[in-house]
Amino acid sequence: METEKNQNPKALVPTMAEMAAAGKSPEVLFWVGCAGSFDDRAKKITKAFVKLLQRAAVSFAVLGTEESCTGDPAKRAGNEFLFQMQAATNIRVLNGYGVQKIVTTCPHCFNTLKNEYPGLGGAYEVVHHTQFLRDLLNEGRIKVEGGSFRGKRITFHDPCYLGRANGVYEAPREVIRKIDAELVEMKNCKQRGLCCGAGGAQMFKEAEKGTKEVNIERTEQALETEPEIIAAGCPFCNTMMTDGVKNKEKENSIRVMDIAELLEGVTDL
Repeated sequence: METEKNQNPKALVPTMAEMAAAGKSPEVLFWVGCAGSFDDRAKKITKAFVKLLQRAAVSFAVLGTEESCTGDPAKRAGNEFLFQMQAATNIRVLNGYGVQKIVTTCPHCFNTLKNEYPGLGGAYEVVHHTQFLRDLLNEGRIKVEGGSFRGKRITFHDPCYLGRANGVYEAPREVIRKIDAELVEMKNCKQRGLCCGAGGAQMFKEAEKGTKEVNIERTEQALETEPEIIAAGCPFCNTMMTDGVKNKEKENSIRVMDIAELLEGVTDL
């Protein structure tokens, strides 16, 4: 018998197909998203969130190779036909498994699955991972045990598709408070939040003419709070803010971390 140390980590995360074959249905489907699946930095966020789900004994599964892009970049770039093709494929898979609840670490996936899919036949309860983690903390399913972030100055950057598009502002902030950090707000936050510069498929095109990159402007606002950590709740925001911190040559003193990474570091093993 293999020891837990030598087991393949991927084997610890079941797919919907595997659970269906065993006649089981998970509590929630974890929608990983393109960034969380393929981007090296975002993979760390995915792993942190999975560890938290496992520690909380949440019954969850992923689609694995059956998961495709939600179609958000295509839609925001103006290709409605491609978006509907991608959405139809995903909805067929999701409905085939009888999925009812979805959690995702990407606000773009969150917004698309929650607001765009119902009109195409895919109605699900969709929650962002910051909401899910807040609920797990409140229910006592995971507990903060360490104090490595106690008193740390943390500012939270509101992702556009989480905040202004869907009104989710307090969940990530509640998690930050739970780890005993000092939450410091930027001058543009919550309803007045400023985009990181990657939204609307801007992540995948060259910058337009202007005097300053959007992510540099946003990073400057973050730095005004004199933070030790810039917290994010979106893989694209994480990339843009990390690039901004590097541009300001502050990468050795200021970290950019996802909410899941913050919480994973201080929860009971």
